[in-house]
Amino acid sequence: MKTLQFIGKRLVFGIFLLLVVSFLVFSLQAGSKGSLVSTVLGGRPATAAQVAQVRADYHLDDPFWQRYLYWLGDALHFDFGRSIRSQESVFSAILERLPITLELTVLSIVLVVLLGVPLGMVSGIKRGSLTDRVVTSLSIVGLSAPVFATGIFLLYVFGVFLGWFPSFGAGEGFGLDRLKHLVLPSLALAATMVAIVARQTRAVTLDVMNQDYITFARARGLSRRRIMLAYALRNISMPIVTITGLLLIYLIGGTILVEQVFSIEGLGNLMVTSVQSSDIPVVQGISLVFAVFVVIVTLVVDLIGMWIDPRTMYPTEG
Repeated sequence: MKTLQFIGKRLVFGIFLLLVVSFLVFSLQAGSKGSLVSTVLGGRPATAAQVAQVRADYHLDDPFWQRYLYWLGDALHFDFGRSIRSQESVFSAILERLPITLELTVLSIVLVVLLGVPLGMVSGIKRGSLTDRVVTSLSIVGLSAPVFATGIFLLYVFGVFLGWFPSFGAGEGFGLDRLKHLVLPSLALAATMVAIVARQTRAVTLDVMNQDYITFARARGLSRRRIMLAYALRNISMPIVTITGLLLIYLIGGTILVEQVFSIEGLGNLMVTSVQSSDIPVVQGISLVFAVFVVIVTLVVDLIGMWIDPRTMYPTEG
């Protein structure tokens, strides 16, 4: 029962958050430069009938709140209107670009978890050793390098100079060709995140390894492997899951820069071109999709945290 209440509260908060974001996203239309009519018509001379048609299509003669309700009702039916630039359905454009952005994000988060967590744990367990110093140094380098700079570096070295990987595009299909095209972009996207997760994991590991129950386990003669798997890993995993969820949200935003560097036709690339051309319906649709993604990731992180430590369901007392 408490589990259902916990999930219900998170869902209600997520819906409230989406409503706030949807209002802010819709307000982009009112805050944009120039009139929507001239933007839709592309600055071309128009007849009075054309202007009246645009005003009717976008409900421009209705009050602001009423236009918001019209827009929200359409959005709930996955109708974000048509692109001003291409006249393509915004929802179709998003569906076309979404898979490649999700593939890039998932591949990056896999790299972050597979590299960042083990490196951080080894660094924490072997504090002060050569391994610890190497991991710490690499983490500082990773934190210092901006995503676009890492992307350009990888592109030049492994794509242009060595020619090991394709230097642009997303490849064809979902097999080896797609994977080869996404290796460099995902590495560029994951580099900073690996450094953050490694440092976070190292700090948590150091804290856990100094706890009394770890000392008692050592005194009982238990092996290091059993101590890590049976006692330390559960306490280490909770903050790592939390930080990984936050980084996943950051990664979906970071795709905007990486897709530009590697000329990948994903949502981030579409967002940039839409902003440049004042294609407000597309910007609104992508922003709302990103908001839904953030709410889903936050809910999943909460559920995983609840599964790892059920005490997170209960409010702190005192």
